[in-house]
Amino acid sequence: MLMDHNPNRNNNAVYLGENIYASTADKAKPSDAVTYWINESKDYNYKTNTCAAGKVCGHYTQVVWRSSTKIGCARVKCSNIKYGATILCNYEPGGNYNGQKPY
Repeated sequence: MLMDHNPNRNNNAVYLGENIYASTADKAKPSDAVTYWINESKDYNYKTNTCAAGKVCGHYTQVVWRSSTKIGCARVKCSNIKYGATILCNYEPGGNYNGQKPY
Protein backbone atom coordinates (compact mmCIF):
# COMPACT_ATOMS: atom_id res chain seq x y z
CA MET A 1 0.00 0.00 0.00
CA LEU A 2 1.33 3.43 -0.95
CA MET A 3 0.18 6.85 0.11
CA ASP A 4 -1.80 8.65 -2.59
CA HIS A 5 -1.30 12.29 -3.49
CA ASN A 6 -3.38 14.59 -1.31
CA PRO A 7 -6.44 15.54 -3.39
CA ASN A 8 -7.04 18.62 -1.17
CA ARG A 9 -3.59 20.17 -1.44
CA ASN A 10 -4.77 22.85 -3.89
CA ASN A 11 -7.61 24.33 -1.85
CA ASN A 12 -5.70 27.55 -1.19
CA ALA A 13 -5.98 28.98 -4.75
CA VAL A 14 -2.31 28.20 -5.41
CA TYR A 15 -1.26 25.02 -7.19
CA LEU A 16 0.95 22.87 -4.95
CA GLY A 17 3.32 20.26 -6.31
CA GLU A 18 3.81 17.11 -4.27
CA ASN A 19 6.52 14.44 -4.13
CA ILE A 20 6.07 11.25 -2.15
CA TYR A 21 8.83 8.81 -1.19
CA ALA A 22 7.92 5.50 0.41
CA SER A 23 10.40 3.09 1.94
CA THR A 24 10.38 -0.13 3.94
CA ALA A 25 13.43 1.12 5.86
CA ASP A 26 12.53 2.29 9.37
CA LYS A 27 15.25 4.91 9.30
CA ALA A 28 14.51 6.51 5.93
CA LYS A 29 15.69 10.12 6.01
CA PRO A 30 14.57 13.18 4.05
CA SER A 31 17.96 13.16 2.32
CA ASP A 32 17.17 9.63 1.03
CA ALA A 33 14.02 10.96 -0.60
CA VAL A 34 15.74 13.96 -2.18
CA THR A 35 18.59 11.78 -3.47
CA TYR A 36 16.06 9.39 -5.01
CA TRP A 37 14.16 12.24 -6.70
CA ILE A 38 17.33 13.98 -7.94
CA ASN A 39 18.59 10.71 -9.43
CA GLU A 40 15.74 10.95 -11.95
CA SER A 41 17.81 13.69 -13.63
CA LYS A 42 19.76 11.03 -15.54
CA ASP A 43 16.60 10.28 -17.53
CA TYR A 44 15.63 13.93 -18.15
CA ASN A 45 16.66 15.74 -21.35
CA TYR A 46 16.59 19.50 -20.77
CA LYS A 47 17.03 20.36 -24.47
CA THR A 48 13.89 18.46 -25.47
CA ASN A 49 12.18 18.81 -22.07
CA THR A 50 11.37 15.11 -22.10
CA CYS A 51 11.89 12.04 -19.96
CA ALA A 52 13.31 8.78 -21.33
CA ALA A 53 10.66 6.31 -22.42
CA GLY A 54 9.29 4.27 -19.52
CA LYS A 55 11.06 6.44 -16.93
CA VAL A 56 9.82 8.96 -14.36
CA CYS A 57 11.30 12.47 -14.14
CA GLY A 58 8.51 14.51 -12.55
CA HIS A 59 9.90 14.27 -9.01
CA TYR A 60 13.24 15.64 -10.21
CA THR A 61 11.73 18.49 -12.20
CA GLN A 62 9.53 19.45 -9.25
CA VAL A 63 12.55 19.59 -6.91
CA VAL A 64 14.36 21.98 -9.29
CA TRP A 65 11.31 23.94 -10.50
CA ARG A 66 12.45 27.57 -10.87
CA SER A 67 9.33 29.32 -9.61
CA SER A 68 8.74 27.23 -6.47
CA THR A 69 9.60 29.41 -3.48
CA LYS A 70 8.19 27.43 -0.56
CA ILE A 71 8.56 23.83 0.51
CA GLY A 72 7.10 21.85 3.36
CA CYS A 73 8.09 18.27 4.13
CA ALA A 74 7.05 15.63 6.63
CA ARG A 75 8.12 12.11 7.54
CA VAL A 76 5.56 9.61 8.76
CA LYS A 77 6.11 6.14 10.12
CA CYS A 78 3.19 3.72 9.85
CA SER A 79 3.88 0.15 10.89
CA ASN A 80 0.61 -1.20 9.49
CA ILE A 81 1.38 -0.57 5.79
CA LYS A 82 3.93 -2.14 3.44
CA TYR A 83 6.02 1.02 3.04
CA GLY A 84 6.10 2.16 6.63
CA ALA A 85 8.36 5.18 6.22
CA THR A 86 6.85 7.86 4.00
CA ILE A 87 8.40 11.24 3.24
CA LEU A 88 6.20 13.81 1.57
CA CYS A 89 7.10 17.30 0.29
CA ASN A 90 4.75 19.98 -1.03
CA TYR A 91 6.05 22.81 -3.20
CA GLU A 92 4.48 26.25 -3.73
CA PRO A 93 3.80 27.06 -6.40
CA GLY A 94 3.93 23.64 -7.94
CA GLY A 95 5.74 22.88 -11.15
CA ASN A 96 5.63 20.47 -14.04
CA TYR A 97 3.51 22.54 -16.38
CA ASN A 98 3.23 21.07 -19.87
CA GLY A 99 5.57 22.77 -22.31
CA GLN A 100 7.57 24.58 -19.60
CA LYS A 101 11.12 23.71 -18.58
CA PRO A 102 11.96 23.52 -14.88
CA TYR A 103 14.90 25.97 -14.96
